[in-house]
Amino acid sequence: MQVRARRRSSSRALVRARTPTRLAGCLLLLLAVGCARNLRSEGGGEEGEASWYGPGLYGRKTASGEVLRPGTMTAAHRTLPFGTCLRVTNLENGRVAEVRVNDRGPYAAGRIVDVSESAARTLGMHGKGVTRVRLERCTGRTEVEGEPGEPRVARVWIQEVGEGG
Repeated sequence: MQVRARRRSSSRALVRARTPTRLAGCLLLLLAVGCARNLRSEGGGEEGEASWYGPGLYGRKTASGEVLRPGTMTAAHRTLPFGTCLRVTNLENGRVAEVRVNDRGPYAAGRIVDVSESAARTLGMHGKGVTRVRLERCTGRTEVEGEPGEPRVARVWIQEVGEGG
């Protein structure tokens, strides 16, 4: 009788010892899976719906602590680090803008990014409100360049795509 009791208690101790290891392994796996969806500078990037924000939010602090000002080329993304440079391509007209992530969002279902009003104008989506876009990290860097102590604004260009390419 004593032998059985010892076996049960030792097997329970073994199960208790394995539980924290299994829990840690599961948490590590979930963390790895969550981080695996990050955007790459090469490859297709992420595609989905984009919306824009602006005038009603000017003067308010973003999630990064930066004050939103008119004319800035910024964006809100759910997971990318603040300061990340994103190349946003409007899939309907081919226009491109580089923006810097300085806020969290969007919070509307099905959207992958919110861009500032200036970026929306550059992308040709200002009057439309919501547009299909492709997001890619800017090639060669993770942040938009700027002078220390000065507001950092992304480079912008419009790329028109005509017939045949």
